[in-house]
Amino acid sequence: MGGYNAPLLPQDDCQMPELPEVETVRRGLVPVMEGQVITQADVNRPDLRWPFPDRMAQRLTDQKVLGLRRRSKYILADLASGESLLIHLGMSGRMLISGDPLGQFVHDHPAPEKHDHVVLHMANGARITFNDPRRFGAMDLMQTATADTHPLLAKLGPEPLGNAFNEAYLVQALAAKNTPIKSALLDQRIIAGLGNIYVCEALFRARISPKRKAGQISAVRIRALVPIIRDVIAEAIEAGGSSLRDFRQTDGELGYFQHRFDVYDRENEPCRHEDCAGHISRIVQSGRSSFYCVKCQR
Repeated sequence: MGGYNAPLLPQDDCQMPELPEVETVRRGLVPVMEGQVITQADVNRPDLRWPFPDRMAQRLTDQKVLGLRRRSKYILADLASGESLLIHLGMSGRMLISGDPLGQFVHDHPAPEKHDHVVLHMANGARITFNDPRRFGAMDLMQTATADTHPLLAKLGPEPLGNAFNEAYLVQALAAKNTPIKSALLDQRIIAGLGNIYVCEALFRARISPKRKAGQISAVRIRALVPIIRDVIAEAIEAGGSSLRDFRQTDGELGYFQHRFDVYDRENEPCRHEDCAGHISRIVQSGRSSFYCVKCQR
């Protein structure tokens, strides 16, 4: 991969897929990719956010996909060659399936579109198309055995649904942090995969203001955040993620968690805590919108 000097991404004008959206895509790809051979890989441009790796099409062609996993906001396809394909959706990237022999997705292959940058033809007749109009997505190939040392993965914190993310860990990780709790929870070195939407929602359920300094919040309240974060993420995955602008599932359908938002994108609407008569406010923190109830989030 040709370096990581990427342009800055606009924050609030477009939804960046977060952990639930990426996990939804991974689960959609599993039935048609795992255990299947990529008979042909079409790479239609030299780069997305960064240059593609050398000979990417040749290195993918005729390779069996042993498994699909997710790390933070990245999908990793482990190949029989000992390499793994890393996929990042960026802001507008979509992995769309057509011609699925299992009959779960669109039956016919659509006509090629302008922004179909990478197309994987599977031995079972399925076709996986990576379409990315804004080209902030990324793909790379790396050795599976050392994937955790890849520059995009090496410094990531624990997964919010994994065993390493627990109450003791979060209390220690946030102790003496002088940054707002919102910023701390978005730090991928502390928790991998959390993004703006789900941090706003978790803080609302915990009744913690996004402006509170992380190190000044009691250990009792920090410990309570762990199951809340897990619940928010699990519910969002169950709903197929959130579709605000660009995100689509692998069958082209929208996610549905946006219909359950308590605070995100609800500026000036009533607080949904039954014992609160407040309204949702919006502030900007580090270039991102934070939505919260001034009255009951302290």
